[in-house]
Amino acid sequence: MGQTLVSRQAPLASNRTQLETLARPGSWPRFDERVARAGLLPLEATGIEIFQINVGKFCNQTCRHCHVDAGPERTEQMTRETAELCIRALVRTDIPTVDITGGAPELNANFRWLVQEARALGRHVMDRCNLSVLLVKPQERLAEFLAEQRVEIIASLPYFRPAQADAQRGEGVFEKSVEALRRLNALGYGIEGSGLTLNLVHNPVGAFLPPAQKSIEALFRHELAHSHGITFNNLYTITNMPISRFLEFLLASGNFEGYMERLANAFNPAAARAVMCRNTISVGWDGTLYDCDFNQMLDLPVTAGVPRHIRDFDAASLGRRAIVTANHCYGCTAGAGSSCGGAVA
Repeated sequence: MGQTLVSRQAPLASNRTQLETLARPGSWPRFDERVARAGLLPLEATGIEIFQINVGKFCNQTCRHCHVDAGPERTEQMTRETAELCIRALVRTDIPTVDITGGAPELNANFRWLVQEARALGRHVMDRCNLSVLLVKPQERLAEFLAEQRVEIIASLPYFRPAQADAQRGEGVFEKSVEALRRLNALGYGIEGSGLTLNLVHNPVGAFLPPAQKSIEALFRHELAHSHGITFNNLYTITNMPISRFLEFLLASGNFEGYMERLANAFNPAAARAVMCRNTISVGWDGTLYDCDFNQMLDLPVTAGVPRHIRDFDAASLGRRAIVTANHCYGCTAGAGSSCGGAVA
């Protein structure tokens, strides 16, 4: 079901241990102190425009940077009951966008049902796709389904050359990604005037910040078109978050202190004002509510005093909640900022 990049000898550190590591005293101030200095504390939600659903950790790949710690061995999966609670919550709101992620979200048994129900409600649906999943045999008509439902595809592609992409995602994954992109282009995805949006996501292969979004987009556009005949709509840059597998890499390679210092030194108040958690609610595979997918992976649910499970969803109170933060949040506020939609400032 796809190549794996790393096979761990031991499980990841617990969420508590990760948070303790991130809270270690360093040359940088605590994130909350930096936000306070910028006059942004408390950081608060400005409403809910994006309803993000993480349907689980099962995936056909095991990527080096994955903040979800997803892979073929993971069993955490959203049930039909929880998926139905998500749709019931949407029915009671006018939240315009549904963002479905994982794992490989398409491998969840309820993925197509969620897409169809959300589209029937008139919501814009985004699928965070690793591309190679489109080639898995039981998913042979998945690309056609996404096109029929007019789903926006946000596809992860670390780099436009195989050596760098495979180093992060597994041997042979780049070649599969190219094949999947060609299949999507043939359906109209990424083609001007088709109405089928194909956006790519680039994150650095290493312990440094992503380059300027527009410049790397131009490079991707030229290289993919010239070498593979592939077109796309936009490219988003995303900073590797210092959690989960990437945190393991930083610690094992001796890059943790330097990377955290790099993030903190690049703190941008404009990016902090525009962080995605301010207009997003993130639903975990078990229905727990979070400010973002990163907090979800550290088991940091929404603040006390507002509903913490999808069964109790209340858009009004959740839309004005205080945001839960920790030092990993530097990843979203460094430089031009980073969000599920790329740079924000």
